[in-house]
Amino acid sequence: MITKEALECFQRFRSPFYYYDMELLDKTLSEYNTQLSQYGWMAHYAVKANCDSPILRLICKAGLGADCVSGNEIKAAMKEGFDPRKIVFAGVGKTDAEIRFALEAGILCFNCESLQELSVIDSIASRLGKKARVALRINPNIDAHTNNYISTGRCIDKFGFTEKMLPRFFELFPKLTNCEFVGLHFHIGSQITDMQAFRLLCEKACAEVRIFGERGFKVTDLNLGGGLGVDYDNPEAHGIPNFTKYFETIRSSLSLPEGVRVHLEPGRSIVAQSGYLVTRVLFIKDNGERKFVIVDAGMNNLIRPALYRAKHRIMNLSSYRDCQTYDVVGPVCETSDKFATDAVLPECGRGDLLAICSAGAYGEVMEMKYNRRDFAKAYYSDRLNEYKSNIDE
Repeated sequence: MITKEALECFQRFRSPFYYYDMELLDKTLSEYNTQLSQYGWMAHYAVKANCDSPILRLICKAGLGADCVSGNEIKAAMKEGFDPRKIVFAGVGKTDAEIRFALEAGILCFNCESLQELSVIDSIASRLGKKARVALRINPNIDAHTNNYISTGRCIDKFGFTEKMLPRFFELFPKLTNCEFVGLHFHIGSQITDMQAFRLLCEKACAEVRIFGERGFKVTDLNLGGGLGVDYDNPEAHGIPNFTKYFETIRSSLSLPEGVRVHLEPGRSIVAQSGYLVTRVLFIKDNGERKFVIVDAGMNNLIRPALYRAKHRIMNLSSYRDCQTYDVVGPVCETSDKFATDAVLPECGRGDLLAICSAGAYGEVMEMKYNRRDFAKAYYSDRLNEYKSNIDE
């Protein structure tokens, strides 16, 4: 939520900038933990969603572990206080240096995605005199019916072991003397709003646990990944996802042997709604066909609309005038540098502040320097008093 106090500060900030509602983030974490504690499951925050330091610190304080997909994400998590024993390392392309670092740090588990990766981890662990705890990422060939660019659980996707690869795993793994098999990992995609996808995932996961058990591979840890979506259309009404429905869906769909620990990897659902990208109107342009609002933020600051055709609600924070229809576009020299088409907004004028909502996940973390544009600075709701007395922009 953007308060009157925050808006007063915004007028003096150099734009574009990210703004985080830390109170909403704290409430979201509290509600998530309320559900998590009922079942005794473990959660590892997906650092790729947002690795901003104050956000990581708050998530760490809430007791979550970390799900990392690079060595630098592991370092960032550890720097902000995450216990390495609660860090899992996923990703299809782990480098030797990243594997060595993770082994030396003593992370909880590697989520492995190929036979060659397993062999490399075993070799590096042997040289270091370490034992690597590994889980196998299974590609369940489930279409989560989300955006093709963020669907990760189909057999055509690059992620995980398909059924055809498993016989070779069963043959290879007993030869890996420095790897300890602990379980299975799944992740079928992101921004999933249909609970049926999670039901199918749980059914598939339970079947795989049985299959591995029959082959002599006891599963002690089952990681179901993340993927729960948020409401991009009406974020103010649904600032916190329906965690109750999500957890009940998982619980009612699981049938596991005694002693299997369940792990989840929330990312977007934790941080998305707490973040805004705030930008100023530079120009209004009417070319006779379309009316454009040209703002100082671009796809270099928030790439999701250009990359995924993602839609974000946009608010005019400066105007209460009658509404008009605009295309909201940025300054980058690409036609795809567009935040909205046919957006209905209070009449916009030069200097108005617009807030692009639900930008807390895959926003600031994906910024780039295209056109040599500056990164957007970040501000936080719990530091407004400091900003009021010391605006440095």
